[in-house]
Amino acid sequence: MKTLKKKLKRPASATNKLIVGWREWCALPEFGIDEIKCKVDTGAKTSCLHAYDVKVLKRHGREVVFFKVHPLQKNTRKVIYCEGYFLEWRGVTDSGGKRTLRPVVKTWLNLGGILKEIELTLVARDEMGFRMLLGREALQGTWVVDPSKSFLQTLVSKKSLRR
Repeated sequence: MKTLKKKLKRPASATNKLIVGWREWCALPEFGIDEIKCKVDTGAKTSCLHAYDVKVLKRHGREVVFFKVHPLQKNTRKVIYCEGYFLEWRGVTDSGGKRTLRPVVKTWLNLGGILKEIELTLVARDEMGFRMLLGREALQGTWVVDPSKSFLQTLVSKKSLRR
């Protein structure tokens, strides 16, 4: 037993990472989204955002994605018009096993006062419970998930953001 203990490595310290629950309020300031409830989904590699009327067009020689977002669950009255630079088309397999090709954009996420640039795939999530999923790639290195908790972080004003 003593030799086994010597071979085991101690777990990495998570003390320098912010703890988040399985669902949190966050913001996407570049898109003008001051609050959106996201499901923190460690089962998903990529993060995604509910978007509709998605169009990829060229502007000044660069591809731009134009789209609309209903940021609040069960509310189609509030509409936010967004745009971001198009990165690529990415094949994503959803939780039901269906594979779709989705546009990818990069933007800043504000979660718990930490501002981090993340990639988001855009897909209509009308029937889903959350307008946004925050996947492993976005969480990596910054946040640790406590799946027994919800809403551990509050939205922080733009003045106090940390990078």
